Amino acid sequence: MSEDPTATFRVEAGELLEQVEQGLLDLGHRLDDMTLVNAVFRGLHTLKGSGAMFGFDALAAFTHHCESAFDRVRKGEVPATAELVSVILSARDHMAALVEGNAPQAEGDVILARLAAAVDAARGGVGGGGAPVAAQAGWQLFFRLPADAMANGTNPLMLLDELRDLGEAEVRVRTDALPPLGQLVPNECHLGWDVTLRGDITREAIEDVFIFVMDDMTLEIAPLGEELPVDAAPTDGEAVLVAAEPTGGATPTPGGPPAATQPAGENVRVPAERLDALMDRVGELVIAQSRLSQLANNRHDLLLRSVTEDIERLAGELRDTMMVLRMVPVSTLFGRFRRLIHDLARDTGKSIDLRTDGETTEVDKTVIERLFDPLVHIIRNSCDHGLEPPADRIAAGKSETGLVRLSAHQAGGEVLITIVDDGRGIDRERVRAKGEANGLIEPGQVLADEELLGLIFHPGFSTAAQVTNLSGRGVGMDVVKRTIESLRGSISVASEDGKGSTITLRIPLTLAIIEGLLIRVGESRYVIPLSAVEECLELSLEDDLRSRGRSLITLRDRLVPFVRLRELFASGTRPDPHQKIVVVATGRDRVGLVVDQIIGNHQTVIKSLSAFHRGVGSFSGATILGDGNVALILDVAQLVAMAQPKEEMLRAAS
Repeated sequence: MSEDPTATFRVEAGELLEQVEQGLLDLGHRLDDMTLVNAVFRGLHTLKGSGAMFGFDALAAFTHHCESAFDRVRKGEVPATAELVSVILSARDHMAALVEGNAPQAEGDVILARLAAAVDAARGGVGGGGAPVAAQAGWQLFFRLPADAMANGTNPLMLLDELRDLGEAEVRVRTDALPPLGQLVPNECHLGWDVTLRGDITREAIEDVFIFVMDDMTLEIAPLGEELPVDAAPTDGEAVLVAAEPTGGATPTPGGPPAATQPAGENVRVPAERLDALMDRVGELVIAQSRLSQLANNRHDLLLRSVTEDIERLAGELRDTMMVLRMVPVSTLFGRFRRLIHDLARDTGKSIDLRTDGETTEVDKTVIERLFDPLVHIIRNSCDHGLEPPADRIAAGKSETGLVRLSAHQAGGEVLITIVDDGRGIDRERVRAKGEANGLIEPGQVLADEELLGLIFHPGFSTAAQVTNLSGRGVGMDVVKRTIESLRGSISVASEDGKGSTITLRIPLTLAIIEGLLIRVGESRYVIPLSAVEECLELSLEDDLRSRGRSLITLRDRLVPFVRLRELFASGTRPDPHQKIVVVATGRDRVGLVVDQIIGNHQTVIKSLSAFHRGVGSFSGATILGDGNVALILDVAQLVAMAQPKEEMLRAAS
């Protein structure tokens, strides 16, 4: 095998543990939902079996105890309780550590002791408990598998063998759903089975045989002597068709056209590093294509230009395809915070509800990975410092349960992620007092509301009266801001006293390749992300001289500040006779960038700046042009922020 089977198991185990965690979190809200109980049990059962198969004996042994506890819940011997769910969640974390091989034995022993206590406590609340009762004579059952069962790895003969192992069995096959031979798809299952079992057998033992396919199949069980449901009962004549909705494709209708089927193995698991390597190659191809286009434009060879246009088209299509491959829905990020909210509610003694919107919004996988830690900081502070204790919420006329809402939606080349809580809001007076005490602002200094709230992003800034491992809306917020800005994004905060706070993150869709607008300032060229560009205007030399001292233009009855990039970058050159203003925006804020020339659109492969240049403002990266020279990519958010004081002064004056 070319891949390490242990590494493959770890990936699959991680997915199983994620499914178990999500099932447990759902079960915590619906403790009587047996569908969720069965789903969690199946996940634990699979993890135990796979762990034993790959030599993870400690994992298998530990998981066996958790599986046994849920088996008792599944069989009705003990009820599901909040404490049992909490213990299994802790056990899930220990299983993850066992998968990685770094779990302390003592921790596992403590969890198992808690598990035994939780089961005993739950059992004490069950009246008339006892072992499941077996049918005195035996059972009769009918089952039919979905059409794609065999394609998904289920062998009906093995299921029948397991039934025979339970006791004396008689099996009768039903062929009533078989399509005509010309329409038969060989790997689809259209048979049904009537089985009579005799012996001291429990219903649960029969259901265990079908535990991994029960969600998609038809299964009817009744004690011998009782009738099966009408649809499942065998008839003397032609058998009655009973079929579950197949999960893939449709059952062919006799006499009709063959059903369309999808081949097995549609999805292929690819390591993330291979996608990254492929993305690098595509980036180099885009740069080479740009060089080729520049060479072709300098020659009068029509054939060369024709080939260049084809390569440009193919490179663009390959780039777009590659970008789609790297995009993942934000649901993969949002889903991870359900456990965080559960643990925070337990640690703070608060009742907290998490709601999510826009989970299908897609973002580059690298962006998703780097957003996790900042969002953890924000959510922890929202729950601990923002949401009030239940008694305070009731006194304020609010619901006892606090709300945290995560939402995402795409806006051009950016994704907006908002974190909203309905808590007490940010105390502006305490923020001001802390800012003055720390020397961040002068006593009595007039600040716009956005500037005042922005103080929470300074290192070490916190208004928490009591410091804990959670408290303080400023704890880690400076780290959050730096991380978001390193993603070429921005962060803003808004708050209403007594009603809650909203934190908005603006993040680029991708960090790899963007469409840019190539411009010239003096002798140097720069790239502006095209997603931030609103429009381009001409600035004559006369208008430029007339605007000296104001640096403002009127754009559709609104004054917009602008920045002369030639002066900002100290190019040392005279302005072109016909300068241009490129109007860029982040959110509601707009600013004009005065440039000497707009060269045109440019597929921009983003290269990170060196550690020496990373601290220089105004730039978020660099790219290689077709002639081999380097062009810096402008940081639009930084440039807009530079122009804000002018706009704030203008608003104050008006």
